[in-house]
Amino acid sequence: MLKKLLFSFGLVLSTVVQADDKLDALLSEIWQFELEIDPISATSLGVHQYDHLLPDVSAEGLEKQWKKAKSYLTQLDKIAGKELDSTSRINLLMQRYRLQDLVDQYEYKAHLMPITSEYGFHSSLAFLPRTSKFGDVKDYQNYLSRLEAFPNYFRQQMAWMREGLRLGLTQPRIVLEGFEETALAFVHDNPKDSVFYQPFADLSTLPKEQAAALQKQALAVIQDKVFPSYQAFHAFLENEYLPRSKSDIAAKSWPRGEEFYQNRVRHYTTTSMSAEEIHQLGLEEVKRIRAEMKEVMQASGFKGDHAQFIEFLRTDPQFYATSAEQLIKEATYLSKMADAALPQLFHLLPRTPYGVAPVPESIAPKYTTGRYISPSRDDQPGYYWVNTYALDKRPLYELPALTLHEAVPGHHLQIALAREMKQLPPVRRYTYISAFGEGWGLYSEYLGKEIGFYKTPYDNFGRLSYEMWRACRLVVDTGMHMMGWSRQQAIDFMLENTALSAHNVTTEIDRYISWPAQALSYKIGEITIKNLRAKAEQQLGKAFDLREFHDVILQNGSIPLDVLRMQVDNYLKQKVK
Repeated sequence: MLKKLLFSFGLVLSTVVQADDKLDALLSEIWQFELEIDPISATSLGVHQYDHLLPDVSAEGLEKQWKKAKSYLTQLDKIAGKELDSTSRINLLMQRYRLQDLVDQYEYKAHLMPITSEYGFHSSLAFLPRTSKFGDVKDYQNYLSRLEAFPNYFRQQMAWMREGLRLGLTQPRIVLEGFEETALAFVHDNPKDSVFYQPFADLSTLPKEQAAALQKQALAVIQDKVFPSYQAFHAFLENEYLPRSKSDIAAKSWPRGEEFYQNRVRHYTTTSMSAEEIHQLGLEEVKRIRAEMKEVMQASGFKGDHAQFIEFLRTDPQFYATSAEQLIKEATYLSKMADAALPQLFHLLPRTPYGVAPVPESIAPKYTTGRYISPSRDDQPGYYWVNTYALDKRPLYELPALTLHEAVPGHHLQIALAREMKQLPPVRRYTYISAFGEGWGLYSEYLGKEIGFYKTPYDNFGRLSYEMWRACRLVVDTGMHMMGWSRQQAIDFMLENTALSAHNVTTEIDRYISWPAQALSYKIGEITIKNLRAKAEQQLGKAFDLREFHDVILQNGSIPLDVLRMQVDNYLKQKVK
C-alpha cells in the first residue's frame, strides 16, 4: 500500500514538474517576443540586441504582434489546465494579463490614440538618452540609428491618428489645448541644446577622431531628422488633429466605447466591478473622508467652514515654496525621514537607492504633481519626480503624502523589491499592475499616520485631501465616461471636496478624460489592502506582526487583487496553524 502511495505521489510530482518546466520554457519564449516588439524597453532592461531599433507600429507589424499574442494565449490556456505549483500559477496569470492587454488594445484600436493629455509617443522618446547604453562606438551608432528612424516612426503614428480622425476615435479637443507645444519643446536653434545630443556632450573616453566624427554625425541627424519630425508633428496637431478632434469627453462616445471602458475597468482594477458599483463606492468614500476632514480642520483651530478652510490652504503663502530648489529640498528632506521609518514597517528592504529630481521642463506644464521613475538599468537609481512648475499650485502640506506614495514606502520600495526578486521570471519582476501598485502607494500614505509622519494638522489634512482625491476619481472618472458628467461638473466636484489647487484639479481631470479607468485603480487597491490587514489583525490578534504582513503583501511583486487575497488567506491559514 505504501509503495502504491509513493508511486502515485511520484507520478503527481512528476506531472507538476513537467507542467512547470513547459510553462517556464513558454514564458521565456513570450518574454523574448515582448522584448522584440518593444526594443526601447528591451534596452532599458539590459537586453541590447535591439538597441538600434524603434518599435514597429506599421499596420503589418501590429497585426503580426496581435496574432502572435493570441497564439500565446491559446498555448497558456492549454497549460492552465495542467498541475502547476503555486508560483507557476501566478506566473501564468501574470503573463496572461500582459498578453490579454496587448490583444484588447489592438482590437479596441487604442493604437489610434498614441497620446494622452500629459503623454505622447513623441515625449516618451526623450527618455532615450537616459535609458540607452553608452560604452563603445557601437552603442553610439545604435543610438544614432534610432534617431535616424524618427521620421518613419512619426509618420506611422500620425497615420494612425488620421485613421482615428476618420473613425471618430480621438482624444477630446478640450484636454489637448496647448498640447501642440509639447512637440515644439524638442526643437531648438542649436542641435547641441537638444536632449538627444546629451550623450555626445562628453566623449572623452573615446579616441578624439572617433569622438569628433560621432559628434558631427549626431548634430546632422538631430538637425535633419529629429527636429523635422517634431516640427511635422506640431503642424499635424495644430492644423489637422486638434481642429477635428471630438468635442465630447466620454469614452462611451467612441466606437464600442462602453465596451472598451468596461474592459479598461477590468484591466486597471483587476476586478469585475461595474462602473455603477465603482461610482457608488466613490460617493461613500467621499462622505466618510469629508467627516474626517472636518475633525482635522477643527483640530487646526480654524474658525471658518470647509470651503473657507480650503480657500485658506490654497491661497496662504505659508503653504508654498518660493523657489524650485526649496520645493526639491523639502521633498528630499521628507524622503530621508521616510527612509528612517522603514525598519518599523518591513523586515525586507530593497538595495536599490532612489533620488529626488524635478519633472523635466519640457513636459511639466501639463504633467501630474509627482511620479516615480523606475531605474532604467541595474546600475541606476529610481527617481522621485516632483513637479516644480507653477510653484503657487504645489502646496507643501501635500508633500508628505506625495513623498510616501512616490518614494518610500510606496512605489520605489515596492517596485525595487519586485525587480530584485531574481528567482522569478522577468514577467513577474517587471509587470506593473495598477490596482496593486497604486493601491500600495495610497496605502503607504495612510502608513504615514501610524509612524507620526504628519507633523501638523495641515499635513494630515493634505493626506486626507490626497485620499479624497483618489475617492473623487471613482466618482468623476465613471461619471464623465459613462454617466454624462461634463468636464466642468467633474472639476467642480474635485474643487469642492479636495484641497488640490485649481491648476492641479484641471490637469488631473484632463488626465482621467484621456486615460479612461486608470484612475480607478488607486482606491480599489488601497481598500483591498486595508481590508486584508483588518482581516489579519482580527484573526491573529496579538500575534499580528505588521512588518510580516507587509512582507507578505509585497513578496510576490505586483499581482492581481484576487491573487493577493489568496496569498494573504494562505498566510493566515499557516499562521493560525
